[in-house]
Amino acid sequence: MDTLVAEYPNLVSKINIGSTYEGPGASNYPCSDSYHGPFAESEVEVKNIVNFIKQHGQIKSFISVHSYSQLLMVPYGYTCNKPADYQELENVGKSASSALKSLYGTSYQVGNICDIIYPASGGSIDWSYNYGIKYSFAFELRDTGRYAFILPANQIIPTAKETWLALMHIMQYVQAHPY
Repeated sequence: MDTLVAEYPNLVSKINIGSTYEGPGASNYPCSDSYHGPFAESEVEVKNIVNFIKQHGQIKSFISVHSYSQLLMVPYGYTCNKPADYQELENVGKSASSALKSLYGTSYQVGNICDIIYPASGGSIDWSYNYGIKYSFAFELRDTGRYAFILPANQIIPTAKETWLALMHIMQYVQAHPY
């Protein structure tokens, strides 16, 4: 999922775009897990996502899916300031989290990246939101750290099923609330 964006173990996908790519939480040390790259959009995978979004236009939602920590995050990571649509995004996230929880009781924390994990610059949902995609979210799927990135096989299908409920909620909300 989010296969085109380079993954880093620091929880937030680094898309290294624009003025936010080398801010708080990003490293200029190439061996760091949070290395921001030599310049904005320096990686081909990142450039492909940016080009796709710019060429297609009218994209209403951007959802990035990762593991792990059981979080449903909204912008921003590069600053702890809340975006203009924060309250609406948080409400949608909380409703989506409730839908997810309804299947197996799995709880997700909802909030902006900076507050629920730490300052993290260069995140894809910060870029997508700032680009004009209002409904930008990032999931960190199961679990909360016991298995970390090596989720047991018996949890993969349940994780997909519960996440689908949250994704459907977001998609239905976006469809009902054009902007």
